[in-house]
Amino acid sequence: MAHDAGAAAAEAAGHAAESAGMPQLDFSTFGNQIFWLVVTLVVIYWVLSRIALPRIASVLADRQGAISGDLAAAEELKAKAKDAEAAYDKALADARAEAQKIAGEARAEIQAELDAATAKADAEISARAAESEARIGEIRAGAVEAAEVVAKDAAAEIVAALGGKADAKALAAAVSERLKG
Repeated sequence: MAHDAGAAAAEAAGHAAESAGMPQLDFSTFGNQIFWLVVTLVVIYWVLSRIALPRIASVLADRQGAISGDLAAAEELKAKAKDAEAAYDKALADARAEAQKIAGEARAEIQAELDAATAKADAEISARAAESEARIGEIRAGAVEAAEVVAKDAAAEIVAALGGKADAKALAAAVSERLKG
C-alpha cells in the first residue's frame, strides 16, 4: 500500500504540475476559449450596433441639429441687430436734423424779434433824442435870454457903481452886440 500511496502521490503531483499554471494558458482548452471569445465578441458587437451606437448616433444628430439651429438663430439675431442699429442710426440722424431745423427756426424767430425790438428801441431813442434836442434848444434859448438879462442888469449896475448914468437903449445894444460875437 505504500507503493500505491506513493504512486498516487506522484500522479497527483504530476497533475498538480500540469494544472499549476494559469488556466487561460492551458493548450488543451484553447478551442473552447476561442469559441466563447468569438461568441462574446459577436454578442458585444450586436448589442453595440443595434442598441448603443444608434442611441449615440441619435444623440449626436440631435446635438448637431441643436447647434445648427442655434447658429441659424444667432445669424438671424445678428441680422436683426444690424437692422436695428441701422434704424437707430437713421432715427438719430433724423432727430439731429429735426433738432437743427428747430434750432434754425428758433434762431430766425429770435433774430426777427431782436430786429423788431432793435427797431423799436431805435425809434424810441430817435424820438427821445429829438425831444432832448428840442428841450436843449429851449434851455439854450432860455439861457441866452437869461444871460442877456443878467448882462444888461450887471452892466447897468457897473455903470451906476462907477458913477455914471447909462442909457437903457445904448446898454441893450452894447450887450446884444457883445453876445453875438
